[in-house]
Amino acid sequence: MGKVYQGIDGRLRAFVEAQSVFFVATAPSGDDGHVNVSPKGLAGTFAVVDEHTVAYLDLTASGAETIAHVRQNGRITLMFCSFERTPNVVRLHGRGRVVSCYDDDFAEWAALFDPNPHARAVIVVEVQRVSDSCGYALPLMSLDAERDLLTPNMDRRGPAGVVAYRRKKNATSLDGLTAFDDDPDPVRAE
Repeated sequence: MGKVYQGIDGRLRAFVEAQSVFFVATAPSGDDGHVNVSPKGLAGTFAVVDEHTVAYLDLTASGAETIAHVRQNGRITLMFCSFERTPNVVRLHGRGRVVSCYDDDFAEWAALFDPNPHARAVIVVEVQRVSDSCGYALPLMSLDAERDLLTPNMDRRGPAGVVAYRRKKNATSLDGLTAFDDDPDPVRAE
């Protein structure tokens, strides 16, 4: 039923790019700490770069577990599930890196996606293993619409409010690892 592929071929690329939601899994090193699984959506925030590279636009949100774990050990898995008539589950296992909105190459990576002023990073994944499985037990579901809540929520905060939010909510992970602490300290910036 399942199969391992040499890379992301045209058929797999079409499948993953067509999914409205995907899941990102990471974990800290060692025996302790929380495993994190994050759902991702919003059209225009995922890209297949080549057969062994994918990236997604990481938006300012309530946590930064993926950033913390990727910065600590690089391990990451992305999973795409079909909820339409033809079942399929595709997993992309790899090594990730964080391109912060303050990094010199951020604009180059961000150009792959629809513009979003609240992007804090691009997560770039060098894919080491590509596999699929049947997905026979997944339900059939349809997409009614995208939720248009995250971007307007951040818009209401304004640029300084978004930075303050990230400094409060995104600086460390649940386990106390450094996460997104990239925003300049307003006291030092003056």
